[in-house]
Amino acid sequence: MPRLALYALAVCLLAVVAAVVSFASGSWLGVIWVLLAGLSSNMAWYYLRRAKLAAADS
Repeated sequence: MPRLALYALAVCLLAVVAAVVSFASGSWLGVIWVLLAGLSSNMAWYYLRRAKLAAADS
């Protein structure tokens, strides 16, 4: 697994945890964390797909 995909996945998991904690404490700031989780999830998929295509080309 590419390093950037791992970093993006770690950010995604931390953002999900932060969103849960934020919503549990009654803060609407969790919406920002959910958006960040979605963005980092898409980045992880992009880097995984890019690595898979690069491996198939070589």
